[in-house]
Amino acid sequence: MTASGVGELPPAAGGAVMATAVLSLGLHLVGAEAVSRVLLVLAAALWLLLAAVFLSRLVGDRRRWVHEADTPAALTGVAATAVLGVRCHALGWQTVPEVLLALALVLWPGLLVSVLRHGGRRMPGAVFLVCVATQSPAVLAADLGGDVWRALPWVALVLWCLGLALYVEALTRFDVRQVVSGPGDQWIAAGALAVSALAADKLWSASSGPTAGRPAVEDAMVVLLGLCLAGYAVLAVAEAVRPRPRYDVARWATAFPMAMTAVAALSVGATVQVPWLVTLGRVLLAAAAVAWLLTAYGAARRHPLRAGPGAA
Repeated sequence: MTASGVGELPPAAGGAVMATAVLSLGLHLVGAEAVSRVLLVLAAALWLLLAAVFLSRLVGDRRRWVHEADTPAALTGVAATAVLGVRCHALGWQTVPEVLLALALVLWPGLLVSVLRHGGRRMPGAVFLVCVATQSPAVLAADLGGDVWRALPWVALVLWCLGLALYVEALTRFDVRQVVSGPGDQWIAAGALAVSALAADKLWSASSGPTAGRPAVEDAMVVLLGLCLAGYAVLAVAEAVRPRPRYDVARWATAFPMAMTAVAALSVGATVQVPWLVTLGRVLLAAAAVAWLLTAYGAARRHPLRAGPGAA
Protein backbone atom coordinates (compact mmCIF):
# COMPACT_ATOMS: atom_id res chain seq x y z
CA MET A 1 0.00 0.00 0.00
CA THR A 2 1.39 3.40 -0.92
CA ALA A 3 1.79 6.25 1.56
CA SER A 4 -1.03 8.09 -0.17
CA GLY A 5 -3.16 4.96 0.03
CA VAL A 6 -2.71 4.86 3.80
CA GLY A 7 -3.71 8.50 4.02
CA GLU A 8 -6.93 7.76 2.16
CA LEU A 9 -8.09 5.04 4.53
CA PRO A 10 -11.76 5.70 5.46
CA PRO A 11 -12.97 5.67 9.08
CA ALA A 12 -14.75 2.38 8.35
CA ALA A 13 -11.30 0.75 8.14
CA GLY A 14 -11.46 0.62 11.94
CA GLY A 15 -13.70 -2.39 11.39
CA ALA A 16 -10.58 -4.34 10.38
CA VAL A 17 -9.11 -3.82 13.84
CA MET A 18 -12.41 -4.79 15.47
CA ALA A 19 -12.76 -7.96 13.41
CA THR A 20 -9.15 -9.02 13.88
CA ALA A 21 -9.07 -8.39 17.63
CA VAL A 22 -12.37 -10.20 18.25
CA LEU A 23 -11.34 -13.16 16.12
CA SER A 24 -8.10 -13.26 18.12
CA LEU A 25 -10.15 -13.29 21.34
CA GLY A 26 -12.33 -16.12 20.05
CA LEU A 27 -9.33 -18.23 19.08
CA HIS A 28 -7.88 -17.60 22.54
CA LEU A 29 -11.10 -18.89 24.11
CA VAL A 30 -10.90 -22.15 22.15
CA GLY A 31 -7.20 -22.67 22.87
CA ALA A 32 -5.72 -21.75 19.47
CA GLU A 33 -3.24 -19.47 21.20
CA ALA A 34 -0.50 -19.30 18.56
CA VAL A 35 -2.80 -18.10 15.78
CA SER A 36 -4.63 -15.88 18.26
CA ARG A 37 -1.44 -14.04 19.16
CA VAL A 38 -0.48 -13.56 15.52
CA LEU A 39 -3.86 -11.90 14.95
CA LEU A 40 -3.40 -9.82 18.09
CA VAL A 41 -0.11 -8.44 16.74
CA LEU A 42 -1.81 -7.70 13.42
CA ALA A 43 -4.72 -5.96 15.17
CA ALA A 44 -2.31 -3.85 17.22
CA ALA A 45 -0.35 -2.87 14.11
CA LEU A 46 -3.55 -1.89 12.29
CA TRP A 47 -4.68 0.10 15.33
CA LEU A 48 -1.40 2.03 15.39
CA LEU A 49 -1.69 2.72 11.65
CA LEU A 50 -5.23 4.03 11.97
CA ALA A 51 -4.31 6.07 15.04
CA ALA A 52 -1.58 7.74 12.98
CA VAL A 53 -4.07 8.50 10.20
CA PHE A 54 -6.55 9.86 12.77
CA LEU A 55 -3.95 12.21 14.26
CA SER A 56 -2.59 13.34 10.89
CA ARG A 57 -6.08 14.35 9.76
CA LEU A 58 -6.81 16.05 13.07
CA VAL A 59 -3.66 18.16 12.69
CA GLY A 60 -3.36 18.54 8.92
CA ASP A 61 -6.90 18.35 7.54
CA ARG A 62 -9.28 19.52 10.26
CA ARG A 63 -12.22 20.04 7.88
CA ARG A 64 -12.09 16.44 6.69
CA TRP A 65 -11.65 15.20 10.26
CA VAL A 66 -14.75 17.08 11.42
CA HIS A 67 -16.76 15.81 8.44
CA GLU A 68 -15.77 12.18 9.12
CA ALA A 69 -16.46 12.57 12.85
CA ASP A 70 -20.13 13.16 11.97
CA THR A 71 -20.49 9.70 10.42
CA PRO A 72 -21.22 6.47 12.34
CA ALA A 73 -18.05 4.90 10.90
CA ALA A 74 -15.99 7.24 13.08
CA LEU A 75 -17.17 5.25 16.10
CA THR A 76 -15.16 2.25 14.92
CA GLY A 77 -12.18 4.00 16.51
CA VAL A 78 -13.80 3.81 19.95
CA ALA A 79 -14.94 0.21 19.53
CA ALA A 80 -11.61 -0.94 18.07
CA THR A 81 -9.69 0.62 20.98
CA ALA A 82 -11.88 -1.06 23.60
CA VAL A 83 -11.99 -4.45 21.87
CA LEU A 84 -8.21 -4.46 21.53
CA GLY A 85 -8.07 -3.73 25.27
CA VAL A 86 -10.30 -6.71 26.02
CA ARG A 87 -7.98 -9.00 24.06
CA CYS A 88 -4.92 -7.60 25.82
CA HIS A 89 -6.56 -8.12 29.20
CA ALA A 90 -7.14 -11.78 28.29
CA LEU A 91 -3.34 -12.10 28.25
CA GLY A 92 -3.24 -11.02 31.90
CA TRP A 93 -2.04 -7.53 31.05
CA GLN A 94 -3.31 -4.62 33.14
CA THR A 95 -1.68 -1.33 32.17
CA VAL A 96 -2.28 -1.54 28.40
CA PRO A 97 -6.02 -2.33 28.78
CA GLU A 98 -6.33 0.52 31.31
CA VAL A 99 -4.77 2.99 28.87
CA LEU A 100 -6.94 1.73 26.01
CA LEU A 101 -10.08 2.05 28.15
CA ALA A 102 -9.13 5.61 29.06
CA LEU A 103 -8.60 6.46 25.38
CA ALA A 104 -11.93 4.89 24.40
CA LEU A 105 -13.79 6.79 27.11
CA VAL A 106 -12.15 10.08 26.07
CA LEU A 107 -13.10 9.59 22.40
CA TRP A 108 -16.57 8.16 23.01
CA PRO A 109 -18.74 11.10 24.18
CA GLY A 110 -17.71 13.66 21.57
CA LEU A 111 -17.97 11.26 18.64
CA LEU A 112 -21.25 9.78 19.89
CA VAL A 113 -22.90 13.19 20.27
CA SER A 114 -21.65 14.27 16.83
CA VAL A 115 -23.00 11.12 15.18
CA LEU A 116 -26.37 11.35 16.95
CA ARG A 117 -26.75 15.02 15.99
CA HIS A 118 -26.19 14.26 12.31
CA GLY A 119 -28.23 11.07 12.15
CA GLY A 120 -31.17 10.67 9.81
CA ARG A 121 -33.75 8.11 8.76
CA ARG A 122 -33.36 5.01 6.61
CA MET A 123 -29.70 4.68 7.54
CA PRO A 124 -27.35 1.78 6.72
CA GLY A 125 -26.27 -0.81 9.25
CA ALA A 126 -23.42 1.41 10.45
CA VAL A 127 -26.03 3.26 12.52
CA PHE A 128 -25.78 0.42 15.08
CA LEU A 129 -22.21 1.50 15.81
CA VAL A 130 -23.68 3.92 18.37
CA CYS A 131 -24.49 0.80 20.39
CA VAL A 132 -21.28 -1.09 19.61
CA ALA A 133 -19.10 1.90 20.55
CA THR A 134 -20.91 2.16 23.88
CA GLN A 135 -20.99 -1.55 24.74
CA SER A 136 -17.34 -2.20 23.83
CA PRO A 137 -15.99 0.06 26.62
CA ALA A 138 -18.62 -1.53 28.89
CA VAL A 139 -17.11 -4.95 28.18
CA LEU A 140 -13.60 -3.72 28.94
CA ALA A 141 -14.66 -1.80 32.07
CA ALA A 142 -16.50 -4.84 33.44
CA ASP A 143 -13.56 -7.06 32.49
CA LEU A 144 -11.13 -4.87 34.43
CA GLY A 145 -13.56 -4.82 37.35
CA GLY A 146 -12.69 -2.99 40.54
CA ASP A 147 -8.94 -3.55 40.17
CA VAL A 148 -8.49 -0.13 38.58
CA TRP A 149 -11.25 1.88 40.22
CA ARG A 150 -13.89 0.50 42.58
CA ALA A 151 -16.67 2.29 40.71
CA LEU A 152 -15.61 0.90 37.32
CA PRO A 153 -18.18 -1.95 37.30
CA TRP A 154 -20.87 0.68 37.89
CA VAL A 155 -19.53 2.65 34.94
CA ALA A 156 -19.79 -0.55 32.89
CA LEU A 157 -23.40 -1.02 34.04
CA VAL A 158 -24.34 2.53 33.03
CA LEU A 159 -22.68 2.12 29.64
CA TRP A 160 -24.45 -1.21 29.14
CA CYS A 161 -27.88 0.27 29.88
CA LEU A 162 -27.16 3.26 27.64
CA GLY A 163 -25.97 0.94 24.89
CA LEU A 164 -29.26 -0.94 24.97
CA ALA A 165 -31.19 2.34 24.68
CA LEU A 166 -28.99 3.38 21.77
CA TYR A 167 -29.68 0.05 20.04
CA VAL A 168 -33.40 0.81 20.13
CA GLU A 169 -32.70 4.32 18.81
CA ALA A 170 -30.58 2.89 15.97
CA LEU A 171 -33.26 0.33 15.15
CA THR A 172 -35.79 3.13 14.55
CA ARG A 173 -33.38 4.72 12.07
CA PHE A 174 -32.23 1.55 10.30
CA ASP A 175 -33.40 0.98 6.74
CA VAL A 176 -34.56 -2.65 6.88
CA ARG A 177 -34.07 -2.97 3.12
CA GLN A 178 -30.35 -3.00 3.89
CA VAL A 179 -30.73 -6.56 5.20
CA VAL A 180 -30.93 -7.67 1.59
CA SER A 181 -29.12 -4.87 -0.23
CA GLY A 182 -26.47 -3.67 2.26
CA PRO A 183 -22.76 -3.86 1.38
CA GLY A 184 -21.86 -5.69 4.60
CA ASP A 185 -22.43 -3.29 7.48
CA GLN A 186 -26.02 -4.53 7.90
CA TRP A 187 -24.46 -7.30 10.02
CA ILE A 188 -23.72 -4.76 12.75
CA ALA A 189 -27.39 -5.08 13.72
CA ALA A 190 -26.53 -8.56 15.02
CA GLY A 191 -23.04 -7.64 16.18
CA ALA A 192 -24.41 -4.92 18.46
CA LEU A 193 -26.62 -7.49 20.18
CA ALA A 194 -23.65 -9.85 20.50
CA VAL A 195 -21.42 -7.28 22.20
CA SER A 196 -24.36 -6.32 24.44
CA ALA A 197 -24.71 -9.96 25.48
CA LEU A 198 -20.96 -10.17 26.11
CA ALA A 199 -21.07 -6.99 28.22
CA ALA A 200 -23.88 -8.51 30.28
CA ASP A 201 -21.84 -11.68 30.73
CA LYS A 202 -18.83 -9.66 31.93
CA LEU A 203 -21.04 -7.68 34.31
CA TRP A 204 -22.53 -10.86 35.72
CA SER A 205 -19.08 -12.36 36.18
CA ALA A 206 -17.52 -9.23 37.73
CA SER A 207 -16.07 -9.97 41.16
CA SER A 208 -17.07 -6.55 42.51
CA GLY A 209 -19.67 -3.92 41.77
CA PRO A 210 -23.46 -4.22 41.36
CA THR A 211 -24.79 -7.56 42.63
CA ALA A 212 -28.46 -6.96 43.43
CA GLY A 213 -29.41 -7.00 39.76
CA ARG A 214 -27.33 -10.03 38.76
CA PRO A 215 -30.33 -12.32 38.06
CA ALA A 216 -31.79 -9.70 35.72
CA VAL A 217 -28.42 -9.28 34.00
CA GLU A 218 -28.17 -13.06 33.57
CA ASP A 219 -31.61 -13.20 32.00
CA ALA A 220 -30.75 -10.24 29.77
CA MET A 221 -27.55 -11.81 28.44
CA VAL A 222 -29.42 -14.96 27.44
CA VAL A 223 -32.21 -12.96 25.76
CA LEU A 224 -29.72 -10.71 23.98
CA LEU A 225 -27.75 -13.70 22.72
CA GLY A 226 -30.96 -15.32 21.51
CA LEU A 227 -31.95 -12.19 19.61
CA CYS A 228 -28.44 -11.98 18.18
CA LEU A 229 -28.56 -15.55 16.91
CA ALA A 230 -31.97 -14.94 15.34
CA GLY A 231 -30.66 -11.81 13.60
CA TYR A 232 -27.56 -13.71 12.51
CA ALA A 233 -29.75 -16.38 10.89
CA VAL A 234 -31.83 -13.79 9.04
CA LEU A 235 -28.72 -12.03 7.75
CA ALA A 236 -27.13 -15.31 6.68
CA VAL A 237 -30.26 -16.26 4.71
CA ALA A 238 -30.28 -12.81 3.08
CA GLU A 239 -26.64 -13.33 2.03
CA ALA A 240 -27.55 -16.68 0.49
CA VAL A 241 -30.55 -15.24 -1.36
CA ARG A 242 -28.61 -12.25 -2.68
CA PRO A 243 -24.86 -12.95 -2.66
CA ARG A 244 -22.54 -9.93 -2.69
CA PRO A 245 -19.10 -11.46 -3.32
CA ARG A 246 -17.21 -8.30 -4.30
CA TYR A 247 -14.93 -6.74 -1.70
CA ASP A 248 -16.06 -3.60 0.10
CA VAL A 249 -14.50 -2.04 3.20
CA ALA A 250 -17.92 -2.55 4.83
CA ARG A 251 -17.22 -6.29 4.73
CA TRP A 252 -15.06 -5.85 7.84
CA ALA A 253 -18.40 -4.95 9.42
CA THR A 254 -19.53 -8.45 8.45
CA ALA A 255 -16.47 -10.25 9.82
CA PHE A 256 -16.65 -8.39 13.14
CA PRO A 257 -20.27 -9.31 14.04
CA MET A 258 -19.70 -12.91 12.98
CA ALA A 259 -16.67 -13.17 15.27
CA MET A 260 -18.39 -11.26 18.09
CA THR A 261 -21.41 -13.58 17.91
CA ALA A 262 -19.07 -16.56 18.22
CA VAL A 263 -17.30 -15.02 21.23
CA ALA A 264 -20.61 -14.16 22.89
CA ALA A 265 -21.87 -17.73 22.40
CA LEU A 266 -18.64 -19.18 23.79
CA SER A 267 -18.59 -16.86 26.78
CA VAL A 268 -22.29 -16.96 27.68
CA GLY A 269 -22.42 -20.71 27.07
CA ALA A 270 -19.61 -21.23 29.56
CA THR A 271 -21.23 -18.90 32.11
CA VAL A 272 -24.68 -20.52 32.03
CA GLN A 273 -23.12 -23.98 31.53
CA VAL A 274 -24.95 -24.85 28.32
CA PRO A 275 -22.61 -27.10 26.29
CA TRP A 276 -24.45 -26.78 22.99
CA LEU A 277 -23.97 -22.99 23.08
CA VAL A 278 -20.22 -23.51 23.43
CA THR A 279 -20.30 -25.95 20.51
CA LEU A 280 -22.29 -23.46 18.46
CA GLY A 281 -19.75 -20.80 19.35
CA ARG A 282 -16.97 -22.96 17.96
CA VAL A 283 -18.87 -23.50 14.70
CA LEU A 284 -19.60 -19.79 14.38
CA LEU A 285 -15.95 -19.01 15.11
CA ALA A 286 -14.89 -21.20 12.19
CA ALA A 287 -17.35 -19.35 9.94
CA ALA A 288 -16.00 -16.03 11.22
CA ALA A 289 -12.45 -17.11 10.44
CA VAL A 290 -13.46 -17.91 6.86
CA ALA A 291 -15.20 -14.53 6.56
CA TRP A 292 -12.10 -12.79 7.93
CA LEU A 293 -9.81 -14.58 5.48
CA LEU A 294 -12.02 -13.73 2.50
CA THR A 295 -12.24 -10.10 3.57
CA ALA A 296 -8.49 -9.89 4.15
CA TYR A 297 -7.89 -11.42 0.72
CA GLY A 298 -10.22 -8.86 -0.87
CA ALA A 299 -8.52 -6.02 0.99
CA ALA A 300 -5.07 -7.25 -0.08
CA ARG A 301 -6.16 -7.34 -3.73
CA ARG A 302 -7.71 -3.88 -3.50
CA HIS A 303 -4.82 -2.33 -1.55
CA PRO A 304 -1.65 -4.32 -2.38
CA LEU A 305 1.38 -3.73 -0.17
CA ARG A 306 3.74 -2.01 -2.53
CA ALA A 307 5.70 1.19 -2.50
CA GLY A 308 4.37 3.98 -4.67
CA PRO A 309 6.41 6.45 -6.74
CA GLY A 310 6.44 8.99 -3.96
CA ALA A 311 7.21 6.53 -1.18
CA ALA A 312 10.28 7.08 0.90
